Amino acid sequence: MEDTIAAISTPIGEGGIAIIRVSGPRAFDLADKLFHPSRGRPSEFPSHTIHFGTAGTNGEVVDQVMLTVMRAPRTYTKEDTVEINCHGGILTARKLLSLCLQNGVRLAEPGEFTKRAFLNGRIDLTQAEAVMDLIRARTDRAHTLAVHELEGHLSAKVNDLRERLITMLAHIEAHIDFPEEDIAPNTRDSLLRDMQTALALLQSLLATAREGKILREGITTAIVGRPNVGKSSLFNALLGQDRSIVTPVPGTTRDTVEELANIHGVPFRLIDTAGIRHARGRIETIGVRRTRNALEHSEFVLHILDTSRPFSHADHEIATHCTNKRAILVLNKADLPRRLRLPTEFTDYEAIPLSATTGEGLPDLRQKLAQLAFSGAAGSSETAVAINERHRLSLSSAYNLLTLCANSMTNADPIEVVSQQLRLALDAIGEVTGKTVTDDILERVFSTFCIGK
Repeated sequence: MEDTIAAISTPIGEGGIAIIRVSGPRAFDLADKLFHPSRGRPSEFPSHTIHFGTAGTNGEVVDQVMLTVMRAPRTYTKEDTVEINCHGGILTARKLLSLCLQNGVRLAEPGEFTKRAFLNGRIDLTQAEAVMDLIRARTDRAHTLAVHELEGHLSAKVNDLRERLITMLAHIEAHIDFPEEDIAPNTRDSLLRDMQTALALLQSLLATAREGKILREGITTAIVGRPNVGKSSLFNALLGQDRSIVTPVPGTTRDTVEELANIHGVPFRLIDTAGIRHARGRIETIGVRRTRNALEHSEFVLHILDTSRPFSHADHEIATHCTNKRAILVLNKADLPRRLRLPTEFTDYEAIPLSATTGEGLPDLRQKLAQLAFSGAAGSSETAVAINERHRLSLSSAYNLLTLCANSMTNADPIEVVSQQLRLALDAIGEVTGKTVTDDILERVFSTFCIGK
């Protein structure tokens, strides 16, 4: 890269320190202009050392800082890099960044430091995405997954798969180069077995897509019920904090309230909703409409019933909206005398009695939610890889192409057809790690990063 970039790499706001990161061929020249140690010049400092001094230009001191010097290629971007550690605060960090930009350094684009790490060969594309997954991880399980992918677990599996296909392609193209020699039956059988093995590996990776989506995005879960059944109380109880207002007055919640809850290592995006009933006034009408929208777009539903009150027509109407959803009946207010009798059509529903007020039954509900998240099959805390949506699309394309390739081999189609299909499958697999990557893919990946990373 010919230009040098800079950005504030810590969150804007008050804090202990703020870090301005500079990377590129002019990083040390810039440090010589801005940083004033008691002796020496940053361009002469040994690599991977940190030094105390002041920062500023033209005799003006902006702050007392620590300057870290890191020489290529042993840096995050594999470029010459300096990091200025100043006191935390909005004004100081911005003043120092402004001085960088006034001295011929460009403001970094979102994710540009990590993009340079990829382009310079320090990491592949899956590891670059893992950086963002690590930053955004909200549960221990999501954090473990991100660390594994940053360490290259997914890359290793994809690269192994790619090497298998390259070996197959080499055998097939050898026969194209020597058309007078037909592929022997045993060679064809061997290639078919190799293709089936590769298809099985692809299938095993694709099977992790749901877990990856859950751990990265969470499971949208709507909490619904008629007014005053305890929706907000349960919402607060699952979060472990008073996020929604709770009063004895029916209809306290007028709008949807959304928050992420960590339940046994699984992120659930809980939505507290307004009670579904015949709306009285414009505000309630909007609230009920938003409840129905949340219900429609949620993956899980917690339908709360008040066990201290008889089953009503409103309860039945709400249940009809949950028919095509994975729903749990939450029998709330179990600490009060029971007056609820469930109709026979609800006997097959998963029902959990609890009291959102006393906490009785809450562990059972948390356990059931975690089990349902992965259908009781996946979700081990030792998850090594779990692909994201971009990976899924590329690997699905590779799977389809390799299936066509295997069918062509079975049908004894022209070997040139098999070769072309195999090459396309290789390209699709290469998109995962960035071996075959387009500018569109890079833009899509790195545009999700924050500036400074």
